[in-house]
Amino acid sequence: MSKTPLTVSEVTELTAGLHQLARNLWWTWNQEAQEVFHLLSPRCWQNLYHNAVAVLHEVSDYELRVRLQDRDLARQVRAVLDSFNAYLKEGKTWGREHAPQLLQNPVAYFSAEFGFHETLPISAGGLGILAGDHAKSASDLGLGFVGISLFYREGYFQQAVNQDNWQSEYYTRLNPRNLPIEPVLDSKGEPLVCSVEIAMNEVYFQTWRANVGRCPVYLLDTNRPENEQHYRDLTLRVYGGDSTTRIMQEVLLGVGGVRLLRSLGVQPSVFHMNEGHAAFLTLELVREKLAAGRPFQDALAQTNAECIFTTHTPVEAGHDRFSRDLVNYALNRFQSHLRLSLNDLMGLGRVNPKDVNEWFCMTVLALKHSRAANGVSELHGRVSRQMWQCLHPGRPADEVPIGHITNGVHLLGWMKGPVRRFWRRKIGPTWESGVNSPEFWQQLANPDFISDEEIWALRYNLRRELIEFCRRRLLIQGQRLAQDDFIAFDQLLNPDALTIGFARRFATYKRAPLVFQKFENVVKLVRDQQRPIQFIFAGKAHPRDDEGKRFIQHIIHLSEYSELKGYLVFIENYDVHVGRQMVSGCDVWLNNPRRPLEASGTSGMKASCHGCLNFSILDGWWREGYDGTNGFAIGDDSHPDSIEEQDRRDSENLYQTLTEEIIPCFFDRDANGVPRQWIQKIRRAMVTLVPQFNTWRMVQEYARKYYLAK
Repeated sequence: MSKTPLTVSEVTELTAGLHQLARNLWWTWNQEAQEVFHLLSPRCWQNLYHNAVAVLHEVSDYELRVRLQDRDLARQVRAVLDSFNAYLKEGKTWGREHAPQLLQNPVAYFSAEFGFHETLPISAGGLGILAGDHAKSASDLGLGFVGISLFYREGYFQQAVNQDNWQSEYYTRLNPRNLPIEPVLDSKGEPLVCSVEIAMNEVYFQTWRANVGRCPVYLLDTNRPENEQHYRDLTLRVYGGDSTTRIMQEVLLGVGGVRLLRSLGVQPSVFHMNEGHAAFLTLELVREKLAAGRPFQDALAQTNAECIFTTHTPVEAGHDRFSRDLVNYALNRFQSHLRLSLNDLMGLGRVNPKDVNEWFCMTVLALKHSRAANGVSELHGRVSRQMWQCLHPGRPADEVPIGHITNGVHLLGWMKGPVRRFWRRKIGPTWESGVNSPEFWQQLANPDFISDEEIWALRYNLRRELIEFCRRRLLIQGQRLAQDDFIAFDQLLNPDALTIGFARRFATYKRAPLVFQKFENVVKLVRDQQRPIQFIFAGKAHPRDDEGKRFIQHIIHLSEYSELKGYLVFIENYDVHVGRQMVSGCDVWLNNPRRPLEASGTSGMKASCHGCLNFSILDGWWREGYDGTNGFAIGDDSHPDSIEEQDRRDSENLYQTLTEEIIPCFFDRDANGVPRQWIQKIRRAMVTLVPQFNTWRMVQEYARKYYLAK
C-alpha cells in the first residue's frame, strides 16, 4: 500500500468537503458521516448535541489537515463525501420519474416548527418532528420541495426539575454560526432582507437556510437592527409569549414566507399548510392577485386552487383562535391591501361569517381556502369531518371534504447505530437502498435468514445502551459526583427486566400516570424477581400547562419516594436524542391517550424497526397498524362517551393486557433462554408496520393525492 502523503490539493478538497457536509443535515441520517465527526472529537460530539458544525469549530483547520494524513481517516472521509455527492447528484429519483413538474415549481411546505435533530432544537414536539421527517423523505425521493418556518434563537425550552419535582423552564441562546444552517444572501453577498406589515409597523426579517439533503428549508428571523425590540423577539421562542406574540408569529410565517419565496424567484405549484399556524399565507396570495388587478372573488378562487391543508389535532385547544380586537391590531396595515372591512376579514376565519361574537380561527381560514384538506390517520380524518361539519351545513359528516393520509417516520433518521450495523453485516453496504420497501422487511419472516438468537442479541444490545444512557443522565440530573454515587447509579435499572417506555408531550389527554392507577398491583409486578419489569418515562409539559406539570411531578415523586424507586425513572429534558434512545432500547412502547384525541401518535412508529413492541390504545395510527400478532392493544376499537368510564375501563384493560399477555410472553423462554413467541411478534411488527408507517410512503401519497391533483 502506498505511503505517499496526500497532496495539498487532496487535503484541501477533503477539508472543504467536510465543511460543506457539516452544513447539510444529510449527515443526521447517515451513520458513516456521523462516525467521521465522532472520530474527530468524541467528547465534543457527545457533549454538544452531536453537532457536526461544532466539531469542526473544535478541530482547527490545521489539526484537521494534519489528521487527514492518516490514510484510514482520509479513506473514511472520502467514502462519506463520495456518498454525499452521489446523493446530491442522483438523477434517477422517484420525484423525477413521477412528479417532474414539481422540480420546476416545487411544493412550498409551511410549518411553524421543524424537528430535524437535537443539534437544531426549534421544534416543540410531534408536529415539528413530522415536518422534519417529511422534508427528509422529500429529499430522498427527489421531490421538488421547499420548507418555510421560523428561526427561534432560543428554541424550545430546556427542562429542569426543581427540589419539589416541579418542571421549570430555561432557555439557551442558539448561535447560527454553530448550527447546520447558512445565511440567505442577496446578489451583493449581504443578508437578504424582506419585510411584512404587522400591526402599524413594517417588520424586517432575514433568513437562514437549512439544507436538508436536496431540499432547502428557510427559517425567517426578525432579529434585525431595524426592528424595535419586541419585533426582534417575535422569533425568540417556539410558541413563546401570549396570543399577541402568537398571531404576529403567524403573520410573519404565512405572509413573510410567501414574500421570501417571491424574492428568491421560487414559484410554488402548491402551498401546503402543516397546521393552521401558516394560514395567513392564503391572505398574502389573495393580496398578490388583487394587486395584479384581479377581482376579489377570482383572487380567492385562484388562491383556493393553490393551497392544501393538513390538520393535526382533534383537541379543541390545538386550534388557534383570536379575538376581533387582536385581529384588528395585528393585521391593521395588511388589511388595507385586501380592501376588506374588519367584519369581512373576520368572516374569512369564522364558521359563521355573520356571527360577530365568533373569534377568528386559523383552522377555519385554512379549511375555507384550500382545495383539499386531510387528517393524519383514518380515525382522525373521520373525527375531523365530524368536528368541521359545521362548515358544510346540511351535508352528512362522511361527505365533508376532509380526507386522511396516515403519518409516518423517516426510518434512517431514527434508526440507531446497532440496527444499522446489523443490517450492514447481513446485507452489505447497499442495504439502505431498500430499507423502505416491504420486500426488505419481509426478510424478517425467514428464520433461516435471521435467527431468533440474532434478534434477541440485538435487543439485548439496544436495551443495554438505553440503560447505560439512563444511568449517565440520571447521575447528571442528581448532580452527584462522589465515587459512591457513581457506583450506586451504575446499578440502577436491570438489563434483564422487561423495560416499558413512555416518552412524549405531557398533555393531560395522553394520561401519562394511567399505568400507576393500580399502584399496589404494579408494585407487586416490579418486585417479582423471576419476571422483573421496569419503567422509563420522559417528556415535557407546555410551560403554561400546570396539569401536565402535575403529572410529571407525580411520576417523579413515585420514582423517588414510593415502592417503585429503582424500578421507575424519569429522564429530564426530553429531546430527539432521548427519544431515539428510548424507542430503540425499550421492549414495550406504552401509549394510552384518551381516544380519539391522539390524531396519529408517531413515536410508536419509530419503535418498530428496533424490535420494540407497541402497547397502545387503538387510536391514531395504531388502530390501523395493529393486527393481533404485531404488538398489544389496550381495549378494543371503541370508547365510552364518559371520560370517567373511559379512564376506568382503559386502566383495567391496560393492567389486564400487561399481566395476561405481555409479561408471560416476554418471560416464556425455551431451554436456550430465548422467548420464541415474543420474537415472533417482533418479526411480525417489522414485516407489517415498518414498510407501511414511514414518510417514504407518506410523502408519495401526498404527491399523488394532493400535490399533483388539481
